[in-house]
Amino acid sequence: MAVNMQDTDFLWVFGYGSLMWRPGFPFVERQRAQLFGYHRSLCVFSHVHRGTPERPGLVLGLDRGGRCHGVAFRVAPEEADATVHYLREREQATAVYLERQLPVRLVDGQRITALAYVVDRKHPQYAGRLSFEETVDLVRRGEGISGRNPDYVRSTHEHLIGMGVVDPLLERLSGAVE
Repeated sequence: MAVNMQDTDFLWVFGYGSLMWRPGFPFVERQRAQLFGYHRSLCVFSHVHRGTPERPGLVLGLDRGGRCHGVAFRVAPEEADATVHYLREREQATAVYLERQLPVRLVDGQRITALAYVVDRKHPQYAGRLSFEETVDLVRRGEGISGRNPDYVRSTHEHLIGMGVVDPLLERLSGAVE
């Protein structure tokens, strides 16, 4: 998918999980943002970053329906190509996410189009809805190239709290995987 930009355009990137607290790319602005039509969900079996194929962890995906509070990063035009390349390497390691340009509302009310990664429900790593017990088990034992799965859940939860966003599942899960 080509990212639709002109040389003078800024790239916006929407983060809803680890991108919020560990973007990994340079940006010139960071704002709280909302994405409508998708919600944050622990619905992806992680085979790379927080687990392995033999011992998968669970990571977040944007799944259909609802809304998602997150962060929008504005990337300078001269950094756009490198940022998209970096994000594709990071987010598309197993092609479980679909790259999309989606309408996002910034906290200041401005509406922008942002690059976002939504879960591919047809992908074998799509976990869908799991029981709380299954979720706890997968998160507890998950560990991949980016670290332990409980640390990922905890860091995302703590970042959301800092933004004033309540996520009951991540809150409950953070306590259960200690």
